[in-house]
Amino acid sequence: MEQKHPLPPFTLETAKQKIQLAEDAWNSQDPEKVSKAYTIDSEWRNRDTFVNGREEIVKFLQNKWEKELNYKLKKEYWAHTENRIAVRFEYEYQTKEGNWFRAYGNENWEFDENGLMAKRYASINDLAIKDEDRKLK
Repeated sequence: MEQKHPLPPFTLETAKQKIQLAEDAWNSQDPEKVSKAYTIDSEWRNRDTFVNGREEIVKFLQNKWEKELNYKLKKEYWAHTENRIAVRFEYEYQTKEGNWFRAYGNENWEFDENGLMAKRYASINDLAIKDEDRKLK
């Protein structure tokens, strides 16, 4: 059976470990690697997009990172319970036209007993920034 440690129920320490693992995976910009942290039938809401399952996750992330260049993400612990974690995050990216943006948001995560994320709900807002205003280099 497929497992992704640490497993729930989460402590403060293991919740923070899970967050760091997610941040590292997303910063790899490897859609296949990222998708392995989610259940086969994982449910997402990302802004106004609904994604279901690993295959759609991979396609979504491929499209995302084709448009969001020089991507850099930072996640921060917000709260947790037995099998849920809430994070706040910010990331920066550059468009093909050379414009920079910083995205701010919150995510609510729910995990199955094997430590795979079954649900991910993300609310995200973008802010246009100048190159010299970047924080996440």
